Amino acid sequence: MLKIKADNLTNHPFTTVILNWYAQNKRSLPWREQRNPYLIWLSEIILQQTRIAQGLPYYQRFVRAYPDVHRLAAASADEVLRLWQGLGYYSRARNLHKCAQIVAVQHHGHFPDNMAALRTLPGIGPYTAAAIASLAFNEAVPAIDGNVYRVLARYFGDETDITSAGAFKHFYQLSLAVLDKGRPGDYNQALMDFGALFCTPRQPDCRQCVLQSGCVAFATNRQQVLPVKSKKAKIRERNFYYVFMLYKDKVLMRQRPAGDIWQGLYEPVLIEHDRSQAFGQLQHPLLDMLHQQGLKITWQEKNIRHLLSHQLLNVNFALVSLGGQETLATRMATGAYHWYALSAVEALPKPVLIANYLDTRVNSINLQ
Repeated sequence: MLKIKADNLTNHPFTTVILNWYAQNKRSLPWREQRNPYLIWLSEIILQQTRIAQGLPYYQRFVRAYPDVHRLAAASADEVLRLWQGLGYYSRARNLHKCAQIVAVQHHGHFPDNMAALRTLPGIGPYTAAAIASLAFNEAVPAIDGNVYRVLARYFGDETDITSAGAFKHFYQLSLAVLDKGRPGDYNQALMDFGALFCTPRQPDCRQCVLQSGCVAFATNRQQVLPVKSKKAKIRERNFYYVFMLYKDKVLMRQRPAGDIWQGLYEPVLIEHDRSQAFGQLQHPLLDMLHQQGLKITWQEKNIRHLLSHQLLNVNFALVSLGGQETLATRMATGAYHWYALSAVEALPKPVLIANYLDTRVNSINLQ
């Protein structure tokens, strides 16, 4: 493990080179044009676990819809989730909304100007707090994310396991030791950009790398070994069978409860089974009742495999029209399930695979 001291890495060549590289190669991004903490915060939340190419259109839509924190705070939760739809990790959107409300009311629309105070707000972890504090307020704190772990571990030959309990503190201190205290925002953004563009996880561009002469990983041919990451996330597999119940111009849907994926999003009737089954063999009281009523259940032919961060969903869809059976339609609208006009479903926040299914099948639905 690399031993570091904050007083012996001042003006380190690593810092000089990375800042010079950034000055010539930094990406042109709208939130970098001014030190607006609201725009920086918004970009950081959207880009957590999201590539810039995917996240930038969402950022632009949010800025158009909510140009300041007061507008975002005044929006409804459903409006925020609907605008977020397709980005995944929906807890980010819920925390985004909560944070905006706290900043608007308790802080009178002004974000705290330091990392410690920013950390008290919903959805703002150590990395995001440091990014906002350094970029917007010039606080000399390092922002540590996956890109930074990778660049520092490779350059300094650091074998600290980045999944270990002490990894964040260790790399925070390492980055702090070489941080340019006068330009912390540029330093943090330089590491982010360099890790995203050059020092990539699988195929780093070492031949063109400006840090090559001092990089321990390059000198020892350990680019694919560093950073050390021992733990692998366990993937939970689940089997979802969605049944779109149709009655006149309405669809039966519910808002997903707390404590599971997609909290607060809307979905049709869900049957979850502990093992994957062909739709013709699936047994469930709801399906038995529909068959007894003589209703046809039309299943899609292909199972959809939908990968989340720690879950793999096997998803099937079915369509069932209740025709004119008003009594049955009334019975089914119980508990969390309610009938929503098909024309209104578009505005509801939904998991992206449900939205995609509606987009591809809505014109073929024959409502009676």
